[in-house]
Amino acid sequence: MRTILLTGFEPFGGDTGNPSGDAVREVARRWRGPDELVTAILPVEFDAAAHEIRARIRELCPDVVISTGLAGGRRSVTPERVAINLREARIPDNGGAQPVDEPCVAGGPAAYFSTLPVRRIAAAVDGAVSYTAGTFVCNDVMYAVLDETRGSEARAGFIHVPWSDELAPNGQPSLPARAIADALETAVRVAAEAKTDTDGAAGTLH
Repeated sequence: MRTILLTGFEPFGGDTGNPSGDAVREVARRWRGPDELVTAILPVEFDAAAHEIRARIRELCPDVVISTGLAGGRRSVTPERVAINLREARIPDNGGAQPVDEPCVAGGPAAYFSTLPVRRIAAAVDGAVSYTAGTFVCNDVMYAVLDETRGSEARAGFIHVPWSDELAPNGQPSLPARAIADALETAVRVAAEAKTDTDGAAGTLH
């Protein structure tokens, strides 16, 4: 039986909820296997989130790791292709930290590529592959996940979700909360089952 680690985030700032954390809780509630699913809700704090996800990976030695977070303004679920070794915060995290021009890991590679089948996941959830996870806590967690699983056979990466209809600020694109949970459950199952990604192009022009 495979072990899958799925994480979302707590609410950020004054938000009443976080679609990623809500979706992760819903996937856990409905999960019926056959693989073991372990979930966690991470703090929106650079050091604390990276520390927790690394600790979970060391404890569980999971076969699949999928961390998720909110990308307000996006219209679909977007598996991320790459994490960069940069912490650059336009606004403070929930702990008040606001790093500028700092590495996620001092001396680490400039970037890591996801080891999830991102094109296959994007097609399965009617989403799109993203080529920027930003420079805030989401990117930092993705980098930590890939750094921690480097050299192992684990498939690991990050998926951004849009606002849910239930939480979206006025004018922001969104999806029903249930649809976001459905997409994450599908992504988990695709990541667990698929040995390779598809060959189709999924790049962007800008």
